[in-house]
Formats: sequence, C-alpha cells, structure tokens
Amino acid sequence: MQVKRFFAADMRQAMKLVRDELGADAAIIGNRRIAGGVELTAALDYKLSALAPRVPNLELEEELRKTQSRIVSAQAELSTRGATDAATNRQLVAGLPLTAAEPLVEPRREEPARTQPAPAPQPAVDQRVFDSMRSELNGLRQLLEVQLGSLAWTQLQGSKPAQANLWRRLQRIGLSGPIARELLSLTSEIHEPRQAWRMLLAHLARMIRTPDVEPLEEGGVIAMVGPAGMGKTTTLAKLAARYVLKYGSQSVALVSMDSFRIGAQEQLKTLGRILNVSVTQVDPGQSLVQALEPLLRKRVVLIDTAGLQASDPALRMQLESLAGRGINARNYLVLATTSQKQVLTAAYHSYKRCGLAGCILTKLDETACLGEVLSLAISQELPIAYLTDGPRIPDDLHLPRRHQLVSRAVSVQMQEEPSEEAMADMFAGLYHSPDKRVG
Repeated sequence: MQVKRFFAADMRQAMKLVRDELGADAAIIGNRRIAGGVELTAALDYKLSALAPRVPNLELEEELRKTQSRIVSAQAELSTRGATDAATNRQLVAGLPLTAAEPLVEPRREEPARTQPAPAPQPAVDQRVFDSMRSELNGLRQLLEVQLGSLAWTQLQGSKPAQANLWRRLQRIGLSGPIARELLSLTSEIHEPRQAWRMLLAHLARMIRTPDVEPLEEGGVIAMVGPAGMGKTTTLAKLAARYVLKYGSQSVALVSMDSFRIGAQEQLKTLGRILNVSVTQVDPGQSLVQALEPLLRKRVVLIDTAGLQASDPALRMQLESLAGRGINARNYLVLATTSQKQVLTAAYHSYKRCGLAGCILTKLDETACLGEVLSLAISQELPIAYLTDGPRIPDDLHLPRRHQLVSRAVSVQMQEEPSEEAMADMFAGLYHSPDKRVG
C-alpha cells in the first residue's frame, strides 16, 4: 500500500494532485485544514485496486449522494445547540453509543434531608470543538462536490456528447454554471448542433436586461458607484459630454463625493470648465441633501463617488447618504469587464446596500471574456444601462444592444478549449444550488 500526503490551497487543487499522482483508484483517508490551505492523506492499495471489481459510476454517485446527505444532517444537528456537551457531540458524529462508563455529568452526592440539594451543573460547550467539527464537515463536503462534479461530467460526455460540447462552448464564453444549465434546459429538445447553438445565443440575449428609457433622457440624480479602478470618473465625463452635446450645459450639474483619491476633484473641476458645467464638492460628513438643494432646477445631476474598500467605514457612510431620505438618486454600479469574477461579485455585494438601478460595463475594448460580467448582471437582474469601449469622450459611450452584446461575448471568447479539470470544477460548483440536474 502506498500512502502519501498532498498539500494545496483548496480541496479541488488537492484532489487534482491526488488524481495526477495516484490515479482515480486512490482512497482519501484523511483531510484537514492547515495554514495556507488543506492537507489530504491518500492511499493506494495495489492488490485491491487490481483485483476488486469496479463500482459503476451510477452506484458510486448514489453512495456519494448518501454521504453528502449525512453531512448535511450532521451540520443541522450542530446548529441546534442544546445542553449536550462536546463529548456527546463527538460521539454522535462518529456514530458511537454512550456507555455507562462515560456518564454525561458527574453523579450527584446525596445530601442530608434537611439541606436543599444543589442543582446539577450544566455541561460547558467548547466552541473550539464545534468549530473543528464544522471545518472537518466543510472539508468533506468540498471533497464530495469535487468527486460528484467529476462523475457528472464524465457521465455526460459518454451519454450526451453533443450536449457536452455545448457545455464546453458556453464555458469558453465564460458563463456561470447555473446560467449555462438554464440555457441548455431551454434547448434540450433541439438535436441539431448548429440550431441548438443559435437558440442558446438567442435565449442568452433575452436574459440580458436593458432600461426601457435611457437614464440621461429620464433625467434626475444619477450616481456612479463601484470600487476603485472601474472607470467611474471617466464614465461620468462621457455621460456629461453626451448630454451637453445634445441639450447644452445649462440643465446639467456635476457633484463629487470623492475626497479620498488624490486629484479626483480636480479632474472633475477641469471637466466642468471644459463643458461649462457647475461642479459641487461634498466633503466627508457634509449632508448630501443640502449639497443638492441648489441643484434642484437642474434636469440631470451626475454624482461621482469614491471607490472604497468594503471594510472601510467611510463606504458605509457614503452608501447611507445615497440611500437616505430626500435623495431620489438612481445608483449605477460601474463594472470593468476586465475584472475577475471574484472582484465583480464582491463589488456587487458591497454596493447593493445603496440600491442599484442597474450597471454600466466599461473597458470592453480591453476584455478577454464577457461571460462573467454578463452572468452577474443576469443572475442579479441588473439592467445594463451603458457600455464603454475606449478613452474617447463621449464617442466611446454606447447604449447596449442585447444581440450585439452576445455577439461580442462570442467573438472575444477563450481561444483554447476548457480543460477537463475546469469542466469538472464547474460541475462541482453546480452542487451548491438546489437543482442538481446537470445533464
């Protein structure tokens, strides 16, 4: 028997190391979290792996599902913290019965009849034990997701190769697993590959939401929000120039809430001088309502906000100002299409607290993948208000056309086919959602 330890940043990478070195017959006999990642202990029995009959994929998947169900049940047990102590919880998870030699509490000594018996002490709950058990259960769950994802992808390639090819093409665009699954369910009855692909793209275009009326035409207070580096100030400049060229500079005003970035307010003042538009500066702690009072007669007011980190207390104050009473602002989340999926998701969750009317996609001329930002906009039901694809003001600001946006996403798709590991990882991620059907 060969036993070896593997270290990786997460469970999926560790499983890949196990498969690459020991093969698919290796058994995981231990896993634990360590500083900087996870540690897996795997074993390979040459005799057993050569002689033991192989379990069919369907049976193995069923067993993994049962184990996953047991883990979910164990986690539910942990959430109901009763009066049981840490030792009882360890025995319940391990499936070991309590014995008379291991009483839950110390036996109470009998006191004389004339004295009041003391109440039995309540067993103390060790928080570290619960945290350790949760960590181990989460590790097991990740391990199961990786194995189930790999099994599901292998089965789909064998049973439905045409559908597997569509999965690969959607992955090349960068669409998320749930969006791809929904698109494929809409075209499951179409067997001709080219027709199925055209219908997939048509359904994808219908999923994208755009405003019925252009925000500048609707008027009012419009705020650009989002992390630093997304292109908020440049986008605001393009919007202001677009409006001035069409309606003049008398009915538009600019407001800067960015007093944190060096030169941010100077940039806006320079833009105001060029466009002959008034610029108002709002300092930290100053009331936004009072700053907007002199601008009530303006048809359009564009607000530039500071790009702050989610942990910065000033961000919470800024979002509360935009969502406060007396501020009827429509806040648009500015997202650079060059950003990674994790950055886009974190930006949405940080800024959704102020109420989002939609999003503006920037830097389309620099992106190598549009699927990730489209997946976020579709899943969170964010209308795409504008697109920017260059530095020219305002020429590189465009209204979105859904079919053109899908065509652009296809044209900038990844040149190489996604690896088998990437497809298995995507299928593993689908096991987080309630609907587990991926085929």
